[in-house]
Amino acid sequence: MTTVSLPPPRALIFDWDNTLVDTWAVITTCYNATFAHFDMPPWTEADTRRRAHQSLRDAFPILFGERWEEARAVFYRTFDIVHLERLRPREGAEAMLAALAARGFYLAVVSNKTGSALRTEVTHLGWDRFFGKVVGATDAARDKPAGDPVVLALQPSALAAGENVWFVGDTAVDLECAHHTGCLAVLMRDEAPQPHEFVTCPPRVHVRNCHALLALI
Repeated sequence: MTTVSLPPPRALIFDWDNTLVDTWAVITTCYNATFAHFDMPPWTEADTRRRAHQSLRDAFPILFGERWEEARAVFYRTFDIVHLERLRPREGAEAMLAALAARGFYLAVVSNKTGSALRTEVTHLGWDRFFGKVVGATDAARDKPAGDPVVLALQPSALAAGENVWFVGDTAVDLECAHHTGCLAVLMRDEAPQPHEFVTCPPRVHVRNCHALLALI
C-alpha cells in the first residue's frame, strides 16, 4: 500500500468488474463466444485483462465494424447464461462496503458494464443496500472515462466531484475518469503500478485489495 497524505473522503465511487467482483473469466468467455461467431481468434484471459476496459458501445464498433450490434447480441446472449452463476465477490469486499456504509460514507458504483446487467449483479449479491447509485454503461450520455457517469452517481448525495470523492478502480479507464472529474484516483489491484503505466493519469494512491483500502480510510 502506498503511504501518502490524503484528504479524507466523504464519498467513494467504485468500479465493479475486478474491483469489487472477479469477472475476468466471465468476460473472456463472452468475448470468445463472440469471436467464434465471427471466426475470429480467441483471447486468453491475459488478453482480456489488457484490452477489455471500454464499454461495448465504444469497443465493439472498433472490433466488429458495421456488424457490432450483431456481435453485441452474441456477447449478451452468452453473458446472460453465465454471469450470475460465475459471479464471485473479491475477498473482503462485502465487509469493506458494510464498514464504510456503517461509518456514513456515501457509496456508488460507476461501471462500463451495461446498467441493467450491472444492477442485476449488485442485487444478486444483496449489495444494493450499500449504494446510493449504481451507474452502468448507457445510463449516462457518455461512458467512462468521460465524467458523465460520475455526475450521475453523485446526484443522490448532493456532493460535487472533487478530492473528497475517491474513485476506486483497477484500470487506466478508472484513473482517467477520476482525473477528468477531479476525484482522487485510487488504483486497487494486486500489482503495484509500473513506471511506464498511467503516465498521463497516475493514481494518487495504490492499494492491493479491499482490506488495504479499508485500513487506509
